[in-house]
Amino acid sequence: MNCRLQVYTDGSADDKGRGGWAALLRYGDHEKLISGAEPNTTNNRMELTAAVMALRQLKKPCRVELYTDSQYLKKAFTDGWLEKWQKKGWKTAAKKPVKNKDLWLALLEETARHQVDWRWQKGHVGHRENELVDKEAQRRRRSLPR
Repeated sequence: MNCRLQVYTDGSADDKGRGGWAALLRYGDHEKLISGAEPNTTNNRMELTAAVMALRQLKKPCRVELYTDSQYLKKAFTDGWLEKWQKKGWKTAAKKPVKNKDLWLALLEETARHQVDWRWQKGHVGHRENELVDKEAQRRRRSLPR
């Protein structure tokens, strides 16, 4: 894979269900910021949406270092959660339906095209890229009507 890039993602949702997501894609010296907003959502859905939308931007298979401050997102891939959920018919260990299945399926489709290295970045500690996507996700969330 000749294409190598870094992606930084974040999601945000308030107690009224207004959500925003953002992703920064960096390829060499080039950066592209993408973002969006959804009503009636959750923080976890916005975290997953940011990753899906970022990977959908890529026109050819790439090696991606994807940075997230969401342990939920990262551990689903790095700690085998997705494999377990699929083997159990998309049920959790408590035998309940896995939340956000639609987004997990979209992520599985996107990650099948790329080599993704999942990296956790602690949020809200002054990390430039994490702060940028956090602010953009919040800005988009606040753009929705109350």
